[in-house]
Amino acid sequence: MTLWLTIFAAGLITYATRLSFILLFERIQIPAWLRRALRYVPAAVLSAIILPELVFQDGTLAVTPTNPRLLAGIVAILIAWRTKNILLTLVSGMVTLWILQAILQRLS
Repeated sequence: MTLWLTIFAAGLITYATRLSFILLFERIQIPAWLRRALRYVPAAVLSAIILPELVFQDGTLAVTPTNPRLLAGIVAILIAWRTKNILLTLVSGMVTLWILQAILQRLS
């Protein structure tokens, strides 16, 4: 029972937090410069989450050709840039990662 109560409470708090911003921005006029700046928040947050996963390997900086995550990330970035297709980007990045991991595993 305590687990379900905790899950429900966490969901309620998350919902209330998000709803508060919706209701707040509905009632106040946001300056144009802030509205323009807020458009870049999702890309900045996504970059902050993904970049460390690409360039760090076992807790150390690994910007080398033997880092399969970095190479797969570069492939995914190029596919995303050229096609603007999220599914193709995810699939190509994962397939590239799996192939590179298999190749590097055989070499070592």
